[in-house]
Amino acid sequence: MPTAAHPDSSNAQSIPSNPWWNKPIHDQRFLKIVCVGAGASSLLFAYKLQRSFENFELTLYEKNEDIGGTWLENKYPGCACDVPAHAYTWSFEPNPNWSSIYAGSDEIHEYFSRFTDKYGLRKYCQFKKSLSRAEWNDEKGQWSIEVTDLATGNTIHDWCHFLINGGGVLNSWKWPNIPGIDTFEGDVLHTAKYDRSLDLTDKIVALIGTGSSGVQVLPAILPKVKKVVTFNRSATWVLPTQAFQQRYYTPEEKESFASDPKEFGDHRRDLETRLHGLFPLFVQDSPLQKALASTVHGAMTEKLKGSGLEDKVIPTWSVGCRRLTPGVGYLEALVHEKTEVVTTGVKKITAKGLVSEEDKEYSADVIICATGFSASFVPSFPVIGSGGKLLAEAWKDEPINYLGLSTPEFPNYFMLPGPNSPLGTGPFLIVLEAQADYALKFINRYQTENIHSISPKLEAAQELMQYKDTQMKRMVWDLECPSWYKKGSSSGKITALWGGSSLHYLETISEPRYEDFNFSYNGNRFAYLGNGFSQTEKDMTADWSYYLRDVDDGPLLGRAKHRRVVTKSGTVERSQAELNGTLKVL
Repeated sequence: MPTAAHPDSSNAQSIPSNPWWNKPIHDQRFLKIVCVGAGASSLLFAYKLQRSFENFELTLYEKNEDIGGTWLENKYPGCACDVPAHAYTWSFEPNPNWSSIYAGSDEIHEYFSRFTDKYGLRKYCQFKKSLSRAEWNDEKGQWSIEVTDLATGNTIHDWCHFLINGGGVLNSWKWPNIPGIDTFEGDVLHTAKYDRSLDLTDKIVALIGTGSSGVQVLPAILPKVKKVVTFNRSATWVLPTQAFQQRYYTPEEKESFASDPKEFGDHRRDLETRLHGLFPLFVQDSPLQKALASTVHGAMTEKLKGSGLEDKVIPTWSVGCRRLTPGVGYLEALVHEKTEVVTTGVKKITAKGLVSEEDKEYSADVIICATGFSASFVPSFPVIGSGGKLLAEAWKDEPINYLGLSTPEFPNYFMLPGPNSPLGTGPFLIVLEAQADYALKFINRYQTENIHSISPKLEAAQELMQYKDTQMKRMVWDLECPSWYKKGSSSGKITALWGGSSLHYLETISEPRYEDFNFSYNGNRFAYLGNGFSQTEKDMTADWSYYLRDVDDGPLLGRAKHRRVVTKSGTVERSQAELNGTLKVL
């Protein structure tokens, strides 16, 4: 194999001083990245960066004492994922040993812990450290970071080329704003800060909230307590969890999953496919929407029959307008003799109990606040972009974003996930994988080109918001109902969701539209072309005629043909029932 020649040093004075000019094309410069949090999305990003990149430094600053985010923090009774466990894994990291269709928070945390340890990701994590400020320095092309050491209270100063916000969506919890909450003489718990050491045996428990956590808590605590007073100010649709009944896998099933890849793969694909098939449910007046509304209304009415709660607990708005609430055993618990349902909110809290909005006082030994999280998507710390722009101020009316991943005037900043991501329309972990891949495509260009900074164009983000608002008119989320999808309002703009299915989103972000981004450069934008030599010529172990082949096995460049290959088109036969649910909408 010939040896690569090098430029004559006698011509060195004619070569520009820019360091890129003296290296082969696509030289990998040092890359420094900081991630917010060590939950699922940040751990995934760390894995993918480690797998595909070299010459980098990565730090995950995590406020807690361990990895896991949501699944570390939420330990309340009955806490579980409302997505089937085999559809709540990374696409490349299946787990044949899930105990049941819907795994509890401990089991899910164990899954992410094993993933972290298997790929050696803890070395990137710094625990008990919380980001307290991030400011873009345009002169340096870097983020200046301040981190609070929660163990000492000291401030740590750091920097990075890229800031990745993997802090999650529903992780900013707070106590409900109820007068007198500090005067209560018993224990006050929040579902996101639950104390498992507290024994509820024979206690009178007041439960505030009817969201997903409240619906899970009630049936879980009912066997132990003396009585539950549940404050159901808001009605909510309660249905079989994501259309799959809960059950435990037998030892024989788990053994078969571990030993028979085809059976296991078929089971995983069946769950994922059925979740994708739920999307027509969210289209206004679709056949599936109408059928499910009728079915769920009938099922709820049957379980509540004779209780007098039918008109108070069953919503009047469309099914799916707010997040579908899984409810294994919830309606049965509502009508149980140990449960008292209060259909108003809490006016105030006293030393001995709670006063309803109707001025009736209810005594309690323990208060559990299942009151959810802030869904504003604004980080809990100030993020300051170009020209001193504060993200909280830029997003005060609506979080203007580009594909749920980035936002104008905040360079080298990605969110996993950000606002208007497909959070409730199908499998979600595959969406996180696609978002991480998308961000890394830009980071790859940054590392191997002389790019100073990258941010989406304002006009591109604004047009995406216009598309989103138009598309949402077709969806049930746009109908009148209180929802965190709209930052808690009944009729505001939908800030949490993507306007299409999960598969629609995956196709949307499969290829970056680089033309929608502002790229600024260090000097001549083509300086990265370097000294005229390729990276292949630099590698003396590479095949310099790698492009020779016997058949054309290259990727198909037309979208339609490429999509058919990627999605294995022609390998699956849909049933007529499945087709009827989707095609009538299309």
